[in-house]
Amino acid sequence: MDRFTALQVFRRVAELGSFAEAARALGLSPPAISKNVAELEAHLGVRLINRTTRRMALTEEGKIYLDSVNRGLDALAEAETALSLVKTSPSGTLRVSAPMTVALVRFSEAIPEFLSLYPELKLDLHLDDRRVDIVREGFDLAIRGSGNLEDSSLIARKLAVMPHVLCAAPAYFKRHGKPEKPSDLKVLDHVRFLFGGNVDTWEFRKSGRTERIAVQARYSVTSSLAVRDALRGGLGVSLIPLPYVAQDLRDGRLESALDDWTTTEVTHYAVYPSRQHLAPKIRVFLDFLVHQFNRAPSSFV
Repeated sequence: MDRFTALQVFRRVAELGSFAEAARALGLSPPAISKNVAELEAHLGVRLINRTTRRMALTEEGKIYLDSVNRGLDALAEAETALSLVKTSPSGTLRVSAPMTVALVRFSEAIPEFLSLYPELKLDLHLDDRRVDIVREGFDLAIRGSGNLEDSSLIARKLAVMPHVLCAAPAYFKRHGKPEKPSDLKVLDHVRFLFGGNVDTWEFRKSGRTERIAVQARYSVTSSLAVRDALRGGLGVSLIPLPYVAQDLRDGRLESALDDWTTTEVTHYAVYPSRQHLAPKIRVFLDFLVHQFNRAPSSFV
């Protein structure tokens, strides 16, 4: 028995007071109408309709059951209507996880403008540098930075590649000497970002050779902005994403070194559970992120 069809048949028979009229209204044959009602009664173990060849009438049990069926079918219709609105326009609550510094530097200032475009949309933005379990923790989307994105069932959309730069305060280089080759870093004070992909080793490449420097950090911290503050204060040198210190480099608060060496790059991705039936709220936020991560490149260099 198709329970949903049986419930629709029962309600229409009760409304019209006729098996034949219900059959015409639903586009079913009279035997199909009778079969659905009979199977529903058998399933419930009660008689819902008393019928003869000339007339029919709901039993007391049938009247009670009809009231519940009406409420259930009406609620289902309302749910489908609400869902159809969600499917066609950005609405509801969007839960996003993003690394704190990435969000603050790349797109958080533009959030008010984004939300003003979609008045039916609510955004829960969780700023956390840990790698969340999107499905288990109920996120619609997360931003991840990785040199090599791990294999998974998640869908990943590339946002931007973020280069790193080795830098320190000019006063620090004046006191300790500016490195001319990676090995010179061994005698300098290191500031380390604990959640990065280069926590324990800084890698530099030039002319086909690679040099790796073990990080001996005097100060380790879980925020890239705190690393930047330490560099400004002359605590040491660090390998840090270029966008986070671009203004400091332009203004002379910080100074880069080993510019003729290639070093770490981190690619940022937006990851989400499935490409199928992608909700409009996720689609418009993806477009927003792509625009923000690629806006005015000159402002970051």
